[in-house]
Amino acid sequence: VQLQAYGGGLVQAGGSLRLSCAASERTFGVYGMGWFRQAPGKEREFVVAVSMKGDATYHADSVKGRFTISRDNFKKVFLQMNSLKPEDTALYYCAATRGSSWYLGEEYAYWGQGTQVTVQR
Repeated sequence: VQLQAYGGGLVQAGGSLRLSCAASERTFGVYGMGWFRQAPGKEREFVVAVSMKGDATYHADSVKGRFTISRDNFKKVFLQMNSLKPEDTALYYCAATRGSSWYLGEEYAYWGQGTQVTVQR
C-alpha cells in the first residue's frame, strides 16, 4: 500500500486545516488508518485513528474535541484540524494497519511521506 499525505501548510493559531491521505491499494478498506506527527527534536506521537469500517475513532488527549478523522469509500482518509495551536506544529504522517493497537506506531505497516503543518502564534 502506498500512501500520500497532503494538505499541510501555514496557519494562524485558532485556524483550521484539513489533511488528506490517498491510498494506492484497492484493498484500502481492510486497513485501519491513523495519523501520527513528529515535531523537531521530539518523538513521533499518535494523533488519531479510524477503524477499518470507519465506525470507531481514537484520539490522543491533546487533540480531543479539536481533530476529527474520517474516511471515504474511495481510498482516502481525512484529518480535520480545528482550533490549531502552536504546539500542533509538526510533520504529519498517515499510516495503515491491520492491527488494533491504534496508538502504537509499530503496529502500522505502511506510512506516507508526511505533510508539514505549521501553526503561528
